[in-house]
Amino acid sequence: MKSFITTLTVLTLTLASGAAFAGSKYDDMVGTWKWEGFTIQVKKCDQTGVCAKVVSGPKNVGMQMIKSKLVENGHDFMGKVAHPQTGDTYNSKISMVSADDWHIDGCTAQNVCASGDFKRVK
Repeated sequence: MKSFITTLTVLTLTLASGAAFAGSKYDDMVGTWKWEGFTIQVKKCDQTGVCAKVVSGPKNVGMQMIKSKLVENGHDFMGKVAHPQTGDTYNSKISMVSADDWHIDGCTAQNVCASGDFKRVK
């Protein structure tokens, strides 16, 4: 579950609106990320600002993880992110640890909580 939250964090940051990431954090989220056995591709997109798609893994390949625009809250971002393993949506907080590491914490509406870290592949 901890790894899942990490994936959610990366995805949530990726979803943030272009204005929220204006040339800095938004651009830092674009790329390929690893969490557990999953590979997540983050790209800019019109609907949510950034999109995070599961491109490989044990399940849910093709799933878009970002479910809302991200809202900037200080140095963090808040938004809805789907877990790549279960598809459940978490209300998530994403924090940048470094340019190649993001941390995510979140809980579902049913109060199931998780956290984790994403690592940049490229």
